[in-house]
Amino acid sequence: MPDIAISRHRLHFEQAGAGDALVFLHGLGSCGQDWLLQMPVLADRLHVIAPDLRGHGESARPQGRVCVTGLAGDVTGMMDALGVGRAHLVGLSLGGCVAQQIALDCPARIRSLTLVNTFARYDSGELRTAILVALRMVILGTLGLPTQARLVAARLFPKPEQAPLRQIAAQRIAANDPATYRRMLIAIQRFDVRDRLGEIRCPTLVIAGERDTTVPLRAKRFLAAHISGARLEIVADSGHATPVDQPDAFNELLTRFLQSVS
Repeated sequence: MPDIAISRHRLHFEQAGAGDALVFLHGLGSCGQDWLLQMPVLADRLHVIAPDLRGHGESARPQGRVCVTGLAGDVTGMMDALGVGRAHLVGLSLGGCVAQQIALDCPARIRSLTLVNTFARYDSGELRTAILVALRMVILGTLGLPTQARLVAARLFPKPEQAPLRQIAAQRIAANDPATYRRMLIAIQRFDVRDRLGEIRCPTLVIAGERDTTVPLRAKRFLAAHISGARLEIVADSGHATPVDQPDAFNELLTRFLQSVS
């Protein structure tokens, strides 16, 4: 995987294929490898790019405060460096927040949005979600990131047969720098574009895992209701990591949507 310098930050990414660009944006604590089950499927007709967001994977750690706007700027800087004028954006969770921010800040750069188990504001008015955020911060500060990683992985992949996926997710999250992970959690809590969703005009698909216990369904319904022309698709028997736990269903939805946009 190559590296690229973006405004003094080293950004790591994978890319494959040729044609119109599609940028995959991963979730909190993970990396571009979130999309290993999607990239080969789409690389035969698209230029697919999967960066490690700043502070994740093999990209550089941030210094000081982190915000979603800064992460979005890294992605558009990467697009500039690669000569990509416009791209389809596919974002999972935190990556979906980054995708929304790019669509708001640089609408001319976006061909389409696919927002997966993400939100315009994380708590969406739900006490359960606010408690989950507070609990994550407490566990991170008292028991450490490895414990936090195991608990998050268990929520992502709760089924017995998902043990290998659970182990990979726990290892990937635990490998993060704890201070950076904490900054990312705070950035997520501060993210709020509910009042700006009407500005997004590109074709948009919202995908929701039926069993997602991390982001409530009402947050995804809110996105679909407030982005003009957006469509909501609910994937049966899927949790928060829909591209991983239901890759065939996810890939079919994404492929059909991209064909409709083209």
